[in-house]
Amino acid sequence: MAIVRQTLIYDGPGGPFEGVIAWEDEVETPRPGVLVCPNILGQKESDNKKAEDLAKLGYVALACDVYGQGKRKTRESDNVAEYMNLLDTDRGLLRDRLSASLAALRGFSAVDPARLAAIGFCFGGKCVLDMARSGQPILGGVSFHGVYDRPDYSNASPIQAKLLVCHGWEDPLATPEQMVALGRELTEAKADWQIHAYGNAGHAFTDAALTRPAAPGVAYEERADRRSWKAMSDFLAELFV
Repeated sequence: MAIVRQTLIYDGPGGPFEGVIAWEDEVETPRPGVLVCPNILGQKESDNKKAEDLAKLGYVALACDVYGQGKRKTRESDNVAEYMNLLDTDRGLLRDRLSASLAALRGFSAVDPARLAAIGFCFGGKCVLDMARSGQPILGGVSFHGVYDRPDYSNASPIQAKLLVCHGWEDPLATPEQMVALGRELTEAKADWQIHAYGNAGHAFTDAALTRPAAPGVAYEERADRRSWKAMSDFLAELFV
């Protein structure tokens, strides 16, 4: 068995968009598809590796692009939040770009279009929550150290997608009070949800490149990273039974 990765260019509002899709080369029957939503920097190699890790679990995974082909940032970039901020101020556009990304995954030949999920990191965690809020056709989603502010459109009622929220207790971008507010929001929307809160972990706890804090409360935390990935693996296994 080998993991295959392929660049996937697809259309959408403001596109084209360029992602990377990964799967096992021995796939003979359609597999569940998982969308990987990147953090503030946009589509990059670490997201492609997450897609490969999901392929090793037996899924077809697309590390998607919501900024547009060639629109990428690094931690050293000027105005690092430029592309994210544009979508934060137009959540309807973000919703539609996520829908286009999901359609690209759903239409891939190795994917079972009836079995889809999404995971996301930081800004990508917000993306996953917005996919569920807007009623996109995913069975479930996992938000890793996401941001919880609600969009300016009404939630689907009920929210059909099951949700796992992996939260760093010391996250300065998502306080315990905001975490509780998210739980109340999802309860009001009649969602099937769970929140795992990790002590001594803050924002970006899955980002192994942040061995030194990027800012107070923003750093890699090995235990939270390991435990949250195991929680995600169990969640997806149950979701796709």
